[in-house]
Amino acid sequence: MKATIKLRVAIGLLALAAGGVLLVHSVAQAQQTDRAKQIGKRIFCMCNCGQILTACNHVGCTVSASMLKKLDQLVARGEADNLIVQSFVQEFGPPVDAEPPSKGISRIAWYVPGIALLTGFGIVLLIVVRWRRRPAPEAPSVSGELLARARERADLETNE
Repeated sequence: MKATIKLRVAIGLLALAAGGVLLVHSVAQAQQTDRAKQIGKRIFCMCNCGQILTACNHVGCTVSASMLKKLDQLVARGEADNLIVQSFVQEFGPPVDAEPPSKGISRIAWYVPGIALLTGFGIVLLIVVRWRRRPAPEAPSVSGELLARARERADLETNE
């Protein structure tokens, strides 16, 4: 009897340990896929769709499937995020990088939108300030005699 109880306790402990290992593995797998999704947002799909790798919605897109497979393999190996992106840049060239590097001529891609926005805001502000400083147009002066003749003529035309 004691042996069966010990056996049952041992089996129960093994089941708990296996469940714990499975839980840890599933949590690690979820973290790995979340990390792969984050890295995939930094890479363009190279099937000429112009979409982020994790958002490519072409049915049966073989390019995104192979790229996602490679991404998952690199994440599973524990490669650093920047090294994974650089791996794709080396294989497919600079257009694969969704975030252009902030160095050299690529720096323009980072600064031009902000500069254009500030320039446009400055132009609008300048136009508004000039319009507000402009003097109000003066009403033409009309003599009383001319006004009386215009009223008489309007009365004549409306009475007919």
